[in-house]
Amino acid sequence: MNTEILGVILMYITVMALAIPLGRYIGKVFNDERTWLDPIFNPLDKVFYILGGIDPDKGMNWKQHLWALLTINAFWFLISMFVLTNMSWLPLNPDGNPSMSPDLAFNTSVSFVTNTNLQHYSGETSLSYAGQLILMLWQFISAATGIAVCAMLFTAMKERTAEKLGNFYRFFVRTCTRILLPIAFIGAVILVFSGTPMTFEGKDTITTLEGEEQHVSRGPAAAFIPIKQLGTNGGGYYGPNSTNPMENPDYLTNILETVYIFLIPIALVFAMGYMLKRKKLALVVYGVMTVGFLCLVVPSIYFEMIGNPAIAEMGIDQSAGSMEGKEVRFGAAASAYWAINTTSTSNGSVNAMHDSMTPLTGMFAMLGMMINSFYGGVGVGFINFYVFIILAVFIGGLMVGRTPEFLGKKVEAKEVKIAMVIALLHPLMILGGTALASYLYVGSPEAYAGWLNNPGHHGFGEFLYEFCSASANNGSGFEGLGDNTPFWNIATGIVMMLGRYLPIIGPVAIAGMLAAKKYIPESAGTLKTDTSTFGILVFAVIAIVAALAFFPALTLGPLAEYFSLT
Repeated sequence: MNTEILGVILMYITVMALAIPLGRYIGKVFNDERTWLDPIFNPLDKVFYILGGIDPDKGMNWKQHLWALLTINAFWFLISMFVLTNMSWLPLNPDGNPSMSPDLAFNTSVSFVTNTNLQHYSGETSLSYAGQLILMLWQFISAATGIAVCAMLFTAMKERTAEKLGNFYRFFVRTCTRILLPIAFIGAVILVFSGTPMTFEGKDTITTLEGEEQHVSRGPAAAFIPIKQLGTNGGGYYGPNSTNPMENPDYLTNILETVYIFLIPIALVFAMGYMLKRKKLALVVYGVMTVGFLCLVVPSIYFEMIGNPAIAEMGIDQSAGSMEGKEVRFGAAASAYWAINTTSTSNGSVNAMHDSMTPLTGMFAMLGMMINSFYGGVGVGFINFYVFIILAVFIGGLMVGRTPEFLGKKVEAKEVKIAMVIALLHPLMILGGTALASYLYVGSPEAYAGWLNNPGHHGFGEFLYEFCSASANNGSGFEGLGDNTPFWNIATGIVMMLGRYLPIIGPVAIAGMLAAKKYIPESAGTLKTDTSTFGILVFAVIAIVAALAFFPALTLGPLAEYFSLT
């Protein structure tokens, strides 16, 4: 047990040792300062600018940033739909996998373009290599989209009045070439040497210990896995994701993949401090996120390590913790740690089956997605957190009797209304979707009986988890849910789109409007936002607005399940 805890501590220390210098590097990339990778990637960047007809030096206002993001995302969605619905006759299909149905292709295309990677299919049996490669490309693109918008937000937060906030395409290209590609390449090399497949040959035939022949799917998995982790994508090359030894061969690769999950989300906080020259503000943001993360991860590790009381009553040894649905290679602690990492960062990959977690660990995993701003996804995690900063500034300003200000700009009614709408949109999509699914299941059980293998409190939790995952652009699931149906494919597809783009549009609009306002120097009466007091206020706003909205639903699901076991 002590060894398992030391492994968890090692993973977090490794992330911090890498995230701080990486944040400084990302800040230099977005500030157009010279970095040591410039001689390598400047020529490559120019090729992309020429092919795309892009002027990287042309400034764009916040509306132009959003227009660029939405139009290219729509274009990528159409390409994805074409490939997935025509895989059967397209090249790179040595195993003869069929094309997807329109509703599943819609869900999958939306899922990967929105950085969600919710998978209602098993990758090795449902996708050709062409399908896998196009989705791997979207994992780079969707991650870079989120980071590029975050770079625009950082630019808008600088203390001056400005209409032009950089160039979206420049941020996007530099994110791909200077940040995602080099780090993903390092991870791919490590995975190849650890035994992860990297080939375009078809299935291999092996002889098992029982003397039976078995067909094992292969493919370019080693290139696929690092970017799924690094870009908080999470979509597995294989159906079981990183529980599969082909994706995650040993404890070393488990450390690598866990570190990759929240390396960039944390680094972006320090990049913000570097770009704005406000290290104390970055530390406050990091502190709030980390306290929230610890409130989720510590009890989750505890409950998984003490075991499942229902299994203990059967006389089964629980000394290794609750091992149902977990890999012996990793153990209970590392599995719980991954589960909270992946749901706090909108990554969605798994190294254990979340459906088999103890009830309260499942609840904490849901809370990570419900709050969706404790580290969060690459780029969008800070964007979500920015909404709570605006709300906290407004409340704090009212408490001290002054017009709310943030970084020298007055926060007025328009910005607060947008922030509040975005903050309430997330609960609306999750709870509304869960209510609809529950109504259909209870109203017509004969038609929808195939949805649930686990009725009762846990079954309700499966509905709730699925809409949490879709709205938070997470992609993980309680896999007891039969989700490859037209209802789930279309409903979660719509929620994924709304959950991706509206929470980007709102904060970007706020940042753009604030950037255009006159800068007001800080005075003695200004509410300081780089103090622990403000950090506590932000944490309280998150707890009240985000977490408490879901308490009744959590009571019906995982909390009721927990008390039914004790």
